Amino acid sequence: MTGNSILAIDDDTNICELIAATAQSMGLPCTATTDPAVFLNAIGPDTALIMIDLKMPNVDGIELLRQLGKQQCKVAIVLISGVGHRILETARELAQAHGLSSVRHLQKPFRVAELKAIFEIHTGIFEAPVSRPKPQCTHEDLDLPSVLEPAQFVLHYQPQIDIPSGNVIGLEALVRWMHPTRGLIFPDQFIARFEEAGLIHQLGWSVVDRGLAEIAQFGDAVGVAPALSLNASASSLKDLTFPDKMASLIAAHGIAPEKIILEITESALIQDLTRTLDVLARLRMKQVQLSIDDFGTGYSMMQQLRNVPATELKIDKSFVQNMHDSPSDRVVVRKTIEIGHELGMKVVAEGVETQEQLDFLGANGCDTAQGYLFSRPLPPKELLSWLATYRSSLFQPGAPQSATALSA
Repeated sequence: MTGNSILAIDDDTNICELIAATAQSMGLPCTATTDPAVFLNAIGPDTALIMIDLKMPNVDGIELLRQLGKQQCKVAIVLISGVGHRILETARELAQAHGLSSVRHLQKPFRVAELKAIFEIHTGIFEAPVSRPKPQCTHEDLDLPSVLEPAQFVLHYQPQIDIPSGNVIGLEALVRWMHPTRGLIFPDQFIARFEEAGLIHQLGWSVVDRGLAEIAQFGDAVGVAPALSLNASASSLKDLTFPDKMASLIAAHGIAPEKIILEITESALIQDLTRTLDVLARLRMKQVQLSIDDFGTGYSMMQQLRNVPATELKIDKSFVQNMHDSPSDRVVVRKTIEIGHELGMKVVAEGVETQEQLDFLGANGCDTAQGYLFSRPLPPKELLSWLATYRSSLFQPGAPQSATALSA
C-alpha cells in the first residue's frame, strides 16, 4: 500500500461530510465530492480506498465503475447505496468483472463505526490479521526430491466438528514442507512445481501413506476413529489404477475404507470426465467416501452432481465468510445444504470463523463445520493436545451439546 487517502463520491452532501469528518478524526486525508469529474481526477498514488454511491442523478456508480475499469484502477472499492441488496450484489460482481477490487458493499444508512472499521483495514492504520506466514521461495530454490524425505515432509490436520453434537468426527490432512532453513512452507508455494516436474503422484501417495499411518493415534482422543479427508489431484483421478492402489494401501494400514474421504474439485472433474467417472465409481464400490470440495465456485458443478457418486458436499469458504454481508451468499449456503441432503450427502461448511456463521449453519441443518473458529490446521502433537481440551473451550459447563452449545 502506497498511501492512506480516502476518496468518496455521493450525491448527498451530508454523506460526503460524514465520510470526510470520520476520516479526519482518524488523521486520514480525504476527498469527498458530489462531482464525478473531481472524483475521477482525484485518484492518485496515495489513494488507499474508493467509496462510490451507486444511485446518483447525473453519472451513476455503474458508469463510474466502467470508467475505473478502463483506467485499470487497482484501488480497493466500497459500494454504498440505499438500493436493494440484490442490486448491490450485482454491482459488486460487475466491479470484479471489470477487474476492480471491490471490497464490500455498505448499505445506507450506515454507522460511523462501520466506516471506521473499513478505514482501519484499508489504510494501514490497522493491519488485518494474517492467518499464517508464507516464507517466499522461487521454483529454482526447491530441491523437490528432498521434500519427500520423511524428515521434511509433514502433515497438519484441521478438525471437522459435527454441529449437532460438537464432536470431532473428521480431520482434513494438509501437506506442509518443513524446510531445514526456511521453516514451514505451504503447498501453494510448491505444488505447481511438483506438477511441472512430474512428481505430483509421488507426493500424493506420500501424503496418503503418512495420513493413514498417523490417523490411528487420534482415535483414543476423540472416542472413535475420526474420518480422514485427503485431497485428490486431478491427475490421480485420471489414473485407472488409482482405486486398486488406494484400496491396497488402506487395507495395509488396517483402516476401514469408509473412514477415508477423498476431496475432489470441479477442475479435477472436468478433465477427461470419462476416465474420472470410471475412477470415482470404482472408489465408491471399494467403500471409499468422496467429497466435492469448494462447491459453488464453478459454473458446471450442478451438472456434475448428477454424475459423481459423492457422499459429501463442502461449501466453499467464500460463501460462508461472506454470508452475513451478502443475502445472495446466504441463499447459496442454505440451498446448498438442501441440495446436498436431498441427494443423500453430508454437508460440510469450510472457513467457519465466527459464532454468527456457525449459528446460521446450525439453524439451516448443516452437518459439519471446519475452520478457525475451532482450530487452525495442527501438527499431530499439537492436535493431540487440542483434542484433549477442546470440549472445555467450545462448550459452556452444563450446556447441552448442540449447535447452540458451541456459543461458548
